[in-house]
Amino acid sequence: MTSDGGQRVDESSGLHEPPVASVQERGDAIVVDLAGELDLYNAHLAREALLGAAGRSPERLVVVLSEVTFIDSTGLGVLVETRTRLANRRAFLLVAPGVETRRALEISGLDRHFALHDTLDDALSAEV
Repeated sequence: MTSDGGQRVDESSGLHEPPVASVQERGDAIVVDLAGELDLYNAHLAREALLGAAGRSPERLVVVLSEVTFIDSTGLGVLVETRTRLANRRAFLLVAPGVETRRALEISGLDRHFALHDTLDDALSAEV
């Protein structure tokens, strides 16, 4: 509580759902499902999960974006940083970005650098 009796909101956890819905192994791939808003306040959680996955040197790292409702430049930066950590950058695959996420990727020009796939199965079977 604040001194005037109001409640203090913890921006890092109070209003946001956790950005990492799951991390799982699928054969030679690691699949990270992101969700909700991926922004300055919680991108560090996504960064931790994605860099941890990249550090395991998977044959492919698949990031499912279908449940991401908003992504800002901090979130986009996490995706770029993760991709640079992989020996084979083509092994970084994005799946099912929604309208807002796709728009952010297009406006930033990152859609030309990331492999975008419509479905998880497409990403898991893509040549890397």
